[in-house]
Amino acid sequence: MSESVQERQNDTQQLEAETTDATPETDETDMLLKVEAVLMTTDRPQSSSRLADVLGEGLGTKLIHQAIEQLNRGYAESGRSFRIERVAGGWQIRTLPAFATLLSAFHRDKAATRLSPAAMETLALIAYKQPTLRAEIEAIRGVASGEVIRSLMERRLVKIVGRAEELGRPMLYGTTKAFLEVFGLANLKDLPKVEEFSSSA
Repeated sequence: MSESVQERQNDTQQLEAETTDATPETDETDMLLKVEAVLMTTDRPQSSSRLADVLGEGLGTKLIHQAIEQLNRGYAESGRSFRIERVAGGWQIRTLPAFATLLSAFHRDKAATRLSPAAMETLALIAYKQPTLRAEIEAIRGVASGEVIRSLMERRLVKIVGRAEELGRPMLYGTTKAFLEVFGLANLKDLPKVEEFSSSA
């Protein structure tokens, strides 16, 4: 074999080795960018399985979780104002709590859509007692709550989850996925414990 042919083979082998070494890092970076791009352009939390399906190539949810952890590390190290958080059973990019006051002032147009004290009180009762009857809510609040519950349903924060096994089969109410999204909860287990309210009072 001539020296020039041998040199070409050596060069080819070296190039293949360099390409092989670089591929995992390139693929990993590519996946991180894809996960970030999807979450940046959606206003709804996306489940790990949904992200895996979108990215394709047989990715499992474990790799999605690893990618999110790595992205969050990068955000923290670079001092970004946001991170990826688990919300309503999925993942969503959310700003850090430290910027809540600033963003609240910026989005003044949303101030008019804030819940009234009566709506918040009713929503809290439904969240903690669900599934619950309107009669139970009214017994606690001491006032009629039909109109308030209706407004919460219009905002997609409350829904009918069934009917009670009693005379008249009255409707049972519970919170929705949108409720979890609005309040930044992964699931109902993330609701503050009632004991926390009594201790802070």
